[in-house]
Amino acid sequence: MRSLCAALALACLAALPAQAGTPRHEKAVRAAAQADLPEFIDFLKIPNVAFQSSANMRRNADWAEAAFKRHGFAARQLQDGDTPMVYAEWPAASPARKTVLFYAHMDGQAVFPKEWDQPDPFVPVLRAKAADGSLQDLPLERLTSGTTDPEWRLFARSAADDKAPILMLIAAMDAVKALGLKPAVNVKVIIDSHEEGGPPTLKDVVARNAELLKADAVVMLDGPMHDTNRPTLVFGHRGGAGFTLTVFGASEDLHSGHYGNFAPNPAFGLARLVTSMKDADGRVLIPGFYEGVAMDAASKAARAAVPDDEAALRARLGIAESEKVGVSYQEAMAYPTLNITEMKAGEPGSHRSIIPSFATASFDSRTVPGTPPARQLALVKAWVQQQGYHLVDGEPTAEERAAYPLLASVKGGGGAPALQTPLDAPVGVWARKALLAEFGQEPVRIPIMGGGVPSSPFSQGLKAPVLLIPLVNKDDNQHAANENLRVGNYFDGARSLFSLVTQPF
Repeated sequence: MRSLCAALALACLAALPAQAGTPRHEKAVRAAAQADLPEFIDFLKIPNVAFQSSANMRRNADWAEAAFKRHGFAARQLQDGDTPMVYAEWPAASPARKTVLFYAHMDGQAVFPKEWDQPDPFVPVLRAKAADGSLQDLPLERLTSGTTDPEWRLFARSAADDKAPILMLIAAMDAVKALGLKPAVNVKVIIDSHEEGGPPTLKDVVARNAELLKADAVVMLDGPMHDTNRPTLVFGHRGGAGFTLTVFGASEDLHSGHYGNFAPNPAFGLARLVTSMKDADGRVLIPGFYEGVAMDAASKAARAAVPDDEAALRARLGIAESEKVGVSYQEAMAYPTLNITEMKAGEPGSHRSIIPSFATASFDSRTVPGTPPARQLALVKAWVQQQGYHLVDGEPTAEERAAYPLLASVKGGGGAPALQTPLDAPVGVWARKALLAEFGQEPVRIPIMGGGVPSSPFSQGLKAPVLLIPLVNKDDNQHAANENLRVGNYFDGARSLFSLVTQPF
């Protein structure tokens, strides 16, 4: 519930004229965001791991639907089996205005409470950094008392990824209403229930509700901002595909004493294969793997303008040197990747003296526009064959074992496509203008980021341009223990969204 002081502050501000870019509107946005903090805390208390509890996800959907309605939106649930999504729209839409569909998700990653520095990841904890750098707990009530420190951190699952942007958007629209303004764009919202886990059903939900969700542009409120914490615009993301490569040896595990030097060890065969795929600097050696990568002058200039501190990044990662796929971190993101995520031969930890019957490596391949997943996988298969291997679909037959000295399988494929919205797309021009006016500095423009989000239901299903606008701190520990939101980002995020919805498209 809103505090009486916050409600009175909003009422007073509503009586004054205001426009974007003025201190008066900044006060209104802050008052609205402050008033909504108790609701944010309540939202964080609802567990939201989709694969663990459909009932909890329905609780999240019920809460989100009711919250949007409390704050003046028209809202309803979009059926998606046991875990509905939520749709909301600001009333009095006008055909004279462009329509922007905002996306966020209410589900979160799994939690392992023993890894967290608090008893329950779904009971938010407020902390401040002490003079010695340690974090000290503060009474949670201080967050809603009206005076906050932007450097405080709120710890809870989904505090940053991705419940915070939902409340930021609600606060932005509260400020619009309190100031007696009309949004400059028609505002629609979809809240996903399956972004972090479970079957990826967004494509089906969007297809079933295409007319309802129709928009001139989609803004995805997910992911962390640039390291500098400056307003950030992301124009694309990598796609992804995974596969396993298995090299086969004998038909069963063998005694290493009786058969060593006689039966080939598939672990060495796998090692030779995987090391043939990359050079010492990390560049993929498979012919054609980088073919289709576009490096035009505009994107090169945009990448060069991103204010990365690569020395600090290497120090944070604990590496002395980076790979040489690109001349910078941002350029490296423009190329497809080939990475091993897991390797297995024999039974790890068993200490058996054996020659294993097979060895397997699991790969993660990130793609970019121009390097579709199916083509990349076909290139890998062709490379394995060029190294003399005969590919099989499953366990080799006795006849195949007798006929081919080198046997392997490659399983997997598919994966989400990459996204690349042009840097000069109208949605990017609109967002840049809004954020520049609001914060007085150019936003960081990132042509493509390394991770992926479910953009294809919008870019391909709705045929709408997609822009990512992350609003939370980079050091938020998303997907890990001790996920946190910097309090200053919550208020600045509400300002960012206020600037967007009051900026004509």
